[in-house]
Amino acid sequence: MANLRDIRRRIKSVKNTAQITRAMQLVAAAKMKKAQDQALAGREYADQLNQVLVNLKENVDEESHALLEKRKGDKTLILVISTDKGLCGGLNTNLLKKVRLEQNEHTEFATVGKKLRMQLEKTDDKINADFVVADPVSFSEARPIAKFLTDQFLEGNYDKIKVCFTNFVSTLTQEAHCSQLLPIDASTLAEKQDYEGVGKDQIKDTDHNSAMSKDYEFEPSPEVVLDTLLPQYLNFQIYQMILESRASEHSARMVSMKSATDNANNMIDDLTLDYNKLRQAAITSELLEITTAMKAME
Repeated sequence: MANLRDIRRRIKSVKNTAQITRAMQLVAAAKMKKAQDQALAGREYADQLNQVLVNLKENVDEESHALLEKRKGDKTLILVISTDKGLCGGLNTNLLKKVRLEQNEHTEFATVGKKLRMQLEKTDDKINADFVVADPVSFSEARPIAKFLTDQFLEGNYDKIKVCFTNFVSTLTQEAHCSQLLPIDASTLAEKQDYEGVGKDQIKDTDHNSAMSKDYEFEPSPEVVLDTLLPQYLNFQIYQMILESRASEHSARMVSMKSATDNANNMIDDLTLDYNKLRQAAITSELLEITTAMKAME
């Protein structure tokens, strides 16, 4: 009977675990939906901004702007956007592998999210800044991050600035991705990032031609307008990348928690089967004992 009692305790424990993982799955699903809605809400603004930039870069000397200046050195600052919490599968592990492929001996880091910040600290990598971003993400929270990265580049502290984050492809698929933020590549200045799912498609030729066919008049000058729009462009890129990471995080956590819930339910079924078998064996044993005793009394 002691074995039956142990199995009942295990079943109760696993049921409690399944309730917790199920609740976490539902919370992650709700947060993922909010992150997707946030990203989709910025599409129209991004479309208009990119169309203006397509036309604007044809009216200015690309080499004249500091944010477009290409440098020969290889000192790099990488902004790593990871999660604050775990239980999201191999999301942070895959991102760390991608970061290691991008870094060199002159690489330093800035971080968003505790998980990879702690990992980078353990390996004695130099972290120059750490940013805390709320959930859900607001656009205003991306501005100080973009300003810090821009200032570091303009002050000549780094030759390149990259961002490593997890790109949301679908609920079941998230891909670690690294993108060069600065210097801005003039050839891809106005291209939409290929963020599948919650992001934007690349500019089509028809859209490009439509943007170029518009007769823009820049006041006070194209150079001044470019100087104003490029920081906005950088702000949006950082904002979108954080949204991608958050959508990936909640999606991965939802899938992980669903898998944990399913595994718990399967374990409950197995334990219940074992419990019933053991219980039936105990009942059969008792019946045999009673039958044997009755025959002995005859």
